[in-house]
Order: sequence, then structure tokens, then C-alpha cells
Amino acid sequence: MKIPGVPPAELADLNRAQDRLSFVYLERCVIHRDSNAITATDDRGVVHLPAATLGALMLGPGTSITQQAMMLLADNGATAVWVGEHGVRYYAHGRPLARSSRLLVAQATAVVHRDRRLQVARAMYRMRFPGEDTTTLTMQQLRGKEGARVRRCYREHAKRTGVTWNNREYNPDDFSGSDPVNQALSAAHACLYGIVHAVIVAVGAAPGLGFVHTGHDRSFVYDIADLYKADISIPVAFDIAASGSTDIAPDTRRAVRDRVHDGALLDRCVRDIRSLLLNPAPRGPIDEQWLGEEPEDDTLRLWDEGGYELASGRNYGEDVDF
Repeated sequence: MKIPGVPPAELADLNRAQDRLSFVYLERCVIHRDSNAITATDDRGVVHLPAATLGALMLGPGTSITQQAMMLLADNGATAVWVGEHGVRYYAHGRPLARSSRLLVAQATAVVHRDRRLQVARAMYRMRFPGEDTTTLTMQQLRGKEGARVRRCYREHAKRTGVTWNNREYNPDDFSGSDPVNQALSAAHACLYGIVHAVIVAVGAAPGLGFVHTGHDRSFVYDIADLYKADISIPVAFDIAASGSTDIAPDTRRAVRDRVHDGALLDRCVRDIRSLLLNPAPRGPIDEQWLGEEPEDDTLRLWDEGGYELASGRNYGEDVDF
């Protein structure tokens, strides 16, 4: 008997993660489906968003979404992320684009192996310190270098924009309790986390299996997002603070969107995740073909302790003596 309902899109027909819109934030609207588009309706009218082009749909306060809309997002590999006021708090996310566990297995293997985990962590820091050799540095030394780099970054942007900077201070439970630049940093980082989270789940990695950060369900999100803060969220935040904005959270979200609208961040994020999980050691120039998109293999198989895989969907009882 034919399975009822509209069949999901074929994997080969879907847009790659790096070719999609980075994120769209919605609040106080009803989200539904119109053919292959997501619709957002409020008292001002209806906006259509092609589902196949979405990376992350961030659902803020006052949003209601229908089952049909969620089915369309899932079929097209778009990640729905439920967030709180100003987009700062994260609650949950939807189904990823990936159907293969290749990256997930590589990530889990590296996380539980001390030397491999250290190798990946060093590779992350190496991305932030181009031209420097991190292969012999301890985690304590790397954290020290990173702290100095971030402090220097804050001072440089404060001088560039004329914004008074003391230090990073914020209360997760009181967004408006900090000064404008710290509010803008919180909002900008939240957008960046949403984008990175969407890419991580889209390519089939685990948000919770971090290498530098640990013990949190978004540890890997913070690992990857830290690679881009100096280029994206920190300069955007200081620009917004310098502009004298009276509505910092929405203005910051729009500024981050404009900063990443060309898709370069998505492409960079996908490539960095693949490089870190599959080839973290410094072995000369990166093989462009090796890092490219590979055809997804969504075939479900059975594991065997002999190191090989068996076809699923068949009864092996006749092959085993009990």
C-alpha cells in the first residue's frame, strides 16, 4: 500500500548547507506552508520563504507553526531553532539535512580519544593564529593566547568605533541590564550561534560533542562559533553600539544578517567542520576535492565486531546457531 502524504524531496535535489540563507528570525506570527514555501503571517500581511533555501529558521516569542510547515522544513533539511526573547536563549532544534553518520562517528571517535581530541583543539586554535605553530602547545597555553587575542580584539574595535569598553559583562536573565555594547554582543553572538548550530546539525555532526568546550548540549556550537566572532559578531556589535541604536537586538540581528548574506560564512563553516573532524592534523595544503560535498549514503546497515557492516532489513537468525 502506498504511504499517504507528499513524498519527501530526494536528497540529491536539496540545496547544500553552504548554499542556503544563513538564518531567518521570526517572532509574533503564524507560520504555515504554501506549496514549497514557508509562510509567515501577521497583521501586516504574508511573507513567503522558499524552504529549500533556508539554513536556520529561528522561531522567537509569539510564533505558532503548523505541522505542515514543520514537515516541509524537515523534508528540505532546514533546521528550525526555537529561541527566546531577542533570540538570545536557545530551546530546541529540528531535523538535520544530513542522512549519513560519517561526520558524527568521526567526531565521537575524536572526542573520546585524548590525543585526537587535543589534535582537533589545536587545529581550532591554529585557525585563529595563522602562521603560528600550535602543535606543541598545551591547552592552558592555548587558552592564554586566545584570551589575549580576544581582549586585543575588543580594544581594537573600541578604538575604531569610539565606544567605551570596560569588559564583557552580561546577565543571561536580564538582557537590558548591561550596557549597549554588551547587549549588542549578546545579540550578535546569539545569531552566530544559530547559524553555526544549523550548519552543525545540517552536516550531521553533534552540537554537544565539543573539543574545547565540554559538558553542555551546545559545546561544539561554541567551539565553532569562536572561530568567527572576531570577524563577524564582535565588529557588528561595536558598530551597533556606536550607531546609538535604541532598539539594539533587532538592529544587531539585521546587521549580522547583512554581514553574512553572501553565504561565505556558511561555506567556510561547512569546510572548517569537515576539515576539523576528518583531517585536523597540519599536513600541508588542504585537498580541495577531498573536502568537497560527497554524495550522502543514507543506507541503514548493521555493525559487526569484525569491523565490517551488514545489510539491514533481513533476518539473520538462520545464519546463527544458538
